[in-house]
Amino acid sequence: MALGCAVLHRPPILFLDEPTSGVDPVSRRHFWELIHKMVAEGITVFVTTHYMDEAEYCNRLVLIDRGRIVAMGTPTELKSRRMKGQLLLVECEPLGPGLEALRLAPGVLDAAVFGSGLHAVAADAQAAIPGIRKALESGGLKVGRLEQIPPSLEDVFVSLTRWQPEEQA
Repeated sequence: MALGCAVLHRPPILFLDEPTSGVDPVSRRHFWELIHKMVAEGITVFVTTHYMDEAEYCNRLVLIDRGRIVAMGTPTELKSRRMKGQLLLVECEPLGPGLEALRLAPGVLDAAVFGSGLHAVAADAQAAIPGIRKALESGGLKVGRLEQIPPSLEDVFVSLTRWQPEEQA
């Protein structure tokens, strides 16, 4: 309803602040189809969102952390050029102890739960794999997939903001 009211007078620029917050997945997809249709008709659309998967729908992004711009570019540019380190997907059981072991494994700069697996950041992913496998297996963990993967926008955002020093008051 709000979108209909906003576009009724055919504005050349439209600002949408978290437009799909609280919307079910089917409606969210339909909403983005409408946004892309408006862009194709020449309307400039600015969207704020905290959903990194939703930011993938945008042509250009500005990532902001604590009020400061940390990166700008297309989703592809950000994922290919702005990730600090290389990303590994680690599937192991059990997950909790796997995360603890992974954070202590040689070559691992950062690790976090991502869905039903773990994401690990390493300076050199291929060089880190043997040490990671050994660390996990020596801890009695069952290791499944352990491979380098392309980063998601969420991975990039975390890598760009995680190690930023806190602003002094």
